[in-house]
Amino acid sequence: MRSPKIILPLIFVTALAGCFHSDAQRAGAGAVAGGLVAGAAGGSVVGGAALGAAGGALCRDAGLC
Repeated sequence: MRSPKIILPLIFVTALAGCFHSDAQRAGAGAVAGGLVAGAAGGSVVGGAALGAAGGALCRDAGLC
């Protein structure tokens, strides 16, 4: 079952998102989460990390964190 492998990293990083104070910290957490999820889903780890980093860096601008 792949769902726990994908959902657990997302829950973990989402819970920690409020602890990060800078865009760089959020981008790092997003990169880790994106890489983990992509790897668990059988996709490109580098691509997932890049998307996660972009999402983490821009989440405050979007009003999500």
